[in-house]
Amino acid sequence: MESLFHTETHKTIIKRLDSLNPDSTASWGKMNVSQMLNHCQKPLEIPLYNKDFNLNSNFLIKLLFKKSMYDDSKIRKNLPTPKPFKIIENKDFSTEKTQLKKLIEDFYELRSKDSFQPHPVFGNFTPSQWGQMQYKHLDHHFTQFGV
Repeated sequence: MESLFHTETHKTIIKRLDSLNPDSTASWGKMNVSQMLNHCQKPLEIPLYNKDFNLNSNFLIKLLFKKSMYDDSKIRKNLPTPKPFKIIENKDFSTEKTQLKKLIEDFYELRSKDSFQPHPVFGNFTPSQWGQMQYKHLDHHFTQFGV
């Protein structure tokens, strides 16, 4: 499984991010590219800033979805988005792209970290699982926008 902590994967994700532009359009879903860039910041803010976004921990969700956060399966298209991660207001493309790149770089700098705070919904992840999960989410949305 690819991981945002792997150097080549990190470089590829940054190249894909750099290839997005304000006119990039989604193959599915309701977000425009600027909203997607803002949305992708939220999962990175959890391990970087210990944000919990008032996400509710649900045992059934944890049981059913935790492993899928870091396995080789693809994220299904059009899954419901948790309310705190749902972006409906318009966003500035340049600002959101710059901020997402900064968060990706900040997260990559944690590649040697031994442990992280528990995820607010899914509990403990190993550092490897955090890197895989972050890659998987970015890959899903970058694919959504054709990069």
